[in-house]
Parts: sequence; C-alpha cells; structure tokens
Amino acid sequence: MLDDVLHGFWWLVLLPFRLVAWLIGLLGRMGGVFVGFVLMMLGVALSAGSLIILGVPLFILGLLLTIRCLS
Repeated sequence: MLDDVLHGFWWLVLLPFRLVAWLIGLLGRMGGVFVGFVLMMLGVALSAGSLIILGVPLFILGLLLTIRCLS
C-alpha cells in the first residue's frame, strides 16, 4: 500500500517535466513539418521555372523531412 502511494506521488511530481518534454517534442515536429513544407513548395516553384536541377532535390529533401517528422 505504501508503495502505491509513493508511486502515485512520484508520478505526480514528474508530471510537469514529462509535459514540458512532450511539448518540446511536439514543437520540434511542427517546426520540421513547416520547414519541410516550405522546402517542398520552393522545390516545386524552382522546378516549374528553369532551375529544375535545384528544384527536384529540394522537393525530395522537403518531402523526406516532412515524412520523417510526421511518422
């Protein structure tokens, strides 16, 4: 019984730290998705113009970054 009380107390003490770590991870993933999306759009814009040699790798890089952040 005392073990359950200590376990619950320890869970409650560590809760704010776990929430902060979860929030930092979420913000990092959202930032990665944003940067990946911008790279994809920049790649498409460059591919539509005359710089297809730069556009396709930028699009692929943005796509891989977005997929990595969403999985």
